[in-house]
Amino acid sequence: MKGSRKYFIYPDNLNILDLATLVSMYRSRGQPMQATAGEYFACCDTRRLVKEAKYWFGLYYSQKAWDEYLTPDSGGYPLTDVEMEIMARVCFPTEDKAPERREVEESLDIVPQLGFLIINDLKQFGFLEEDEQKLMYITPQGEAALQGIASRVFQKPFSAELFQAKGAQKDKPEIKRAEKQSDRQIKLF
Repeated sequence: MKGSRKYFIYPDNLNILDLATLVSMYRSRGQPMQATAGEYFACCDTRRLVKEAKYWFGLYYSQKAWDEYLTPDSGGYPLTDVEMEIMARVCFPTEDKAPERREVEESLDIVPQLGFLIINDLKQFGFLEEDEQKLMYITPQGEAALQGIASRVFQKPFSAELFQAKGAQKDKPEIKRAEKQSDRQIKLF
């Protein structure tokens, strides 16, 4: 069951972006924008016109809306369900040891480069730590941030059981790929 809809979400089709555009959009999220003279932004939350807004992957939020979308204990970092999943994978590893960074990055349903950027930011904000062997650990600040985004998304604290249920939902049936006309050609040799 989903909780509040007031949390940030990455666009589903980020894979259409080249790496330079993806990095630029990621790095400019949350930047204050000032509309030019005679122009306005529309806040994607309130649908009201504003002269100043914060930017999120092509969307604009009034400052009030932006503040409402920030989750408890996020330290101003715009957490999404992707950051929640990363912190949960580190907090509740599938094995008896801390997960390797590469394992966490490869387990995400996002563009790998975005996973790399997010993990770097989660480390910079003090939510995650990485040792010399590239093993990931969640900090007390990260655990608080994880609980903040989980309470926003699910309206309850995040737990190992919730993480396992979330993982089970991700298991999708394999979809058979349609044959192309060129695949049906008769092979003579």
